[in-house]
Amino acid sequence: MPEVPPPAPTGDTLLKVLSALGNPHRMRIVAALVERRNYVSALAREIGMGRPLLHMHLQRLEAAGLVVGTLELAEDGKAMKYFDVAPFFYELTPQVIARAAATITESADRTEKEDAK
Repeated sequence: MPEVPPPAPTGDTLLKVLSALGNPHRMRIVAALVERRNYVSALAREIGMGRPLLHMHLQRLEAAGLVVGTLELAEDGKAMKYFDVAPFFYELTPQVIARAAATITESADRTEKEDAK
């Protein structure tokens, strides 16, 4: 059976993904998680970033659907949040961008303006 291509992203989705990946720290986080899933403290040490800042970046990546976080209990009963890369594929062509641009909502425009401040 031939593989069905993924649906074209909406403008709002594409903006969220591109915005999330438009930061070098978040690109490094995705790259580290491609190697193996990890929990926040270990990932912070690996990347050389403070946990609060890492958590903020992970939230942004998770909101864009690029990473997935799951809470797990360690042997000592401590809750730990592990992150893994979510499967994703985005093809960027002028046509994909034109179709996506036609679907951008006003709420996405407001969010992007707020993020730029």
